[in-house]
Amino acid sequence: MINKVVKNASEAVKDIPENAVLMLGGFGLCGIPENSIQALLETKVKGLTCISNNAGVDDFGIGLLLKTHQVKKMISSYVGENAEFERQLLSGELDVELIPQGTLAERVRAGGAGIPAFYTPAGFGTEVAEGKETREFDGKMYLLEKGLVADFALVKAWKGDTAGNLIFKGTARNFNPMMAAAGKITIAEVEELVPAGELNPNEIHTPGIYVQRIFEGKNYEKRIEQRTVRS
Repeated sequence: MINKVVKNASEAVKDIPENAVLMLGGFGLCGIPENSIQALLETKVKGLTCISNNAGVDDFGIGLLLKTHQVKKMISSYVGENAEFERQLLSGELDVELIPQGTLAERVRAGGAGIPAFYTPAGFGTEVAEGKETREFDGKMYLLEKGLVADFALVKAWKGDTAGNLIFKGTARNFNPMMAAAGKITIAEVEELVPAGELNPNEIHTPGIYVQRIFEGKNYEKRIEQRTVRS
C-alpha cells in the first residue's frame, strides 16, 4: 500500500506554484487547513485563486493570505467577517466571484464527480445569472452552472491513516470531503495520524484514493468566529 505521509505542512505545499487554483475546506473557522495556510504564507507564493466557502477573518484562515496579497481571486459564498477582503474588493485589488452557498457546494461536488455542469434554480433573475445559459424545466427557470476543480485541494480532518483515508469530526466535515474529491492533488492535514488498517472502514468519510499527501498537524487554535453568551 502506498504511504502518502509527508513530514509537515511545508513539505506538503512546497511545490504549489504561482497562479495555482486552490480549494480550501472549512466553514467559517471550523475545519480549515490551518497548518497548510500557514505554510503557504511562508512560501510567499502569489497569484492564487482560492475556492472556499468564506475568506476567513483578518488575522486567521485565508485572511492571512489576503493580508500578504498572495490571493488574486476569491471564489466563495460568505465573506462578511473580513474587513481586508472588503477593502481589496472595493479598491479593485481582488477579483471576486460570489456564489450562492448551495450552488458552490454542488459545483465542487460535481467537479469531484466528473460532472461538467448542472442546472439549478438558485440565482435566476439576479446578477448571478448574468452571462449564463438558462433553461425551463416544468415551468420553472434554471441556470447552467459548471463544476469546479482545483490544482490543489487543502483539507483538514480529525483522523487519517497513512493511506490517506480520512474521518471528519462533527460540523468540521462541511466542505472538506467534496473538495478532497475535486482536487487534482489533495493535501490532507489531520489531528491524529494512524497506521493503515486502524480506522474502521465503516467510519471513513473520504477514501484514500482521493488523497495524495497527508500529514499530522500541530498547534490547532480551534477559534470561535463569534461567541454569543448570556449577559
